[in-house]
Amino acid sequence: MIPQDVFTKAALISLAVFDVDGVMTNGDLIFDADGKEYKVFNVQDGLGLVMLREAGIKVAVISARSSPIVTNRMAELGVQYILQGRRNKQQTLDGLLRDLGMERQQAAFAGDDIIDLPAMAAAGMSIAVADAHPRVRAQADWTTTNPGGRGAVREICELLLESQGNLETIYQKLLAP
Repeated sequence: MIPQDVFTKAALISLAVFDVDGVMTNGDLIFDADGKEYKVFNVQDGLGLVMLREAGIKVAVISARSSPIVTNRMAELGVQYILQGRRNKQQTLDGLLRDLGMERQQAAFAGDDIIDLPAMAAAGMSIAVADAHPRVRAQADWTTTNPGGRGAVREICELLLESQGNLETIYQKLLAP
């Protein structure tokens, strides 16, 4: 059961912003002997991002790390704003909101670790994944039941869509021949 105050905040969201490592992935950093990096993304989370775009909600990722893997996957999903190598996520979020002409209450930020706390505090809705650091879960307006990289992003997407009355419409669009 989603608390009414969370549902009310979610209904105002026009921009969904996600951390990458630990939110869109399970947080593991995998390297081979040559130093090549690998990441695993959940396909259901990816469809959730596509569903947000279909509903007109802008999607962004803000990550302290930079990875061509993230660039490629987010581009494949049509994510409009891929902001990497950004340790100061609040400043990055503020700049993105300014560029888009949006207010803070129109943005949701999903994070998992303490580096995400300032951006979460600056957003209209702050979200922690289930396996986030305890301080992050304590600050969040809402915490997913699924861990990062294992359906948390999809859960967030469906909450936003449901709060705005778009979830069933998007499902029907996906099912249409």
